[in-house]
Amino acid sequence: MEEIARGLRFPEGPVAMPDGTFLVVEIQRRTVTRIRADGQTEVVAETGGGPNGLAIGPGGKIYVTNNGGFEFHEDTDGVRPTVQAHDYSGGRLERVDPRTGEVEVLHRDTGSGVGLRGPNDLVVDRQGGIWFTDLGKRRARDLDYGGVYYAAPDGTIREAAHPFLTANGIGLSPDETVLYVAETEGARLWAFDLEAPGVIRKHPWPSPHGGRLVYAAGGPYQRFDSLAVEADGNICVATLVNGGITVIAPEGRLVDFLPLPDCYTTNLCFGGPDLRTAYVTLSQSGRLVALPWPRPGLPLNFLTR
Repeated sequence: MEEIARGLRFPEGPVAMPDGTFLVVEIQRRTVTRIRADGQTEVVAETGGGPNGLAIGPGGKIYVTNNGGFEFHEDTDGVRPTVQAHDYSGGRLERVDPRTGEVEVLHRDTGSGVGLRGPNDLVVDRQGGIWFTDLGKRRARDLDYGGVYYAAPDGTIREAAHPFLTANGIGLSPDETVLYVAETEGARLWAFDLEAPGVIRKHPWPSPHGGRLVYAAGGPYQRFDSLAVEADGNICVATLVNGGITVIAPEGRLVDFLPLPDCYTTNLCFGGPDLRTAYVTLSQSGRLVALPWPRPGLPLNFLTR
């Protein structure tokens, strides 16, 4: 494992850029941050709130899911998010100009007047539409239901799946006919079959939201965070508490589990020659690390190499 950068304030949403740099969000710092090959960092944009996920979309713009802000606990192990921030500023989907740092709010509600609570992660499809999750927000005595949403290229937004308890990581199968969503608190991976871009074919009850269950983690207590998809279709889920990467085949078979030295292993992306390097955010300890990967990752849309 190679350490690329340290001293980050709860990093997530890594993207390995074609020029050899990396983009991440720092949730506690409330920024989009560029990391250079030598580990030096610079702020690309100050979003406020809680920038949680990051993706490159049409025109090279940066798209950010902003959860509105967390409170954080800090101790000798590092930092970790706790409850909704005292200055919570509302959930939203944002677009950032990487040249100027200008931040534009695209959506603050679900399209029906209901406010987004805690947008978490996102993936951009071939049409330039953005699938994203809303994890909800936790307060001292209650927790929101979240959901899955699609922000279409024409500027509209629709709710695709609700209610969803702690919807987190999201990704598309190589042929973009299946949408995968990781459930944090249940450590479950769900699949949603797609009829068209932005359109889910829902499974009936007893599915709680129209998805089909792919995998439910057993063994030690663990939680699921964000995910990335391999070129062969395997789904790699960053795993909390039992920190590491859980690799799941599309048919629901556990392929592998790679332990990592941070119980807040939150995100990964692929890069390097043949996309055979995994770049992972170890968020509690504030690090971005690289490790060789046995299989190539799936190339991301709108990320020219």
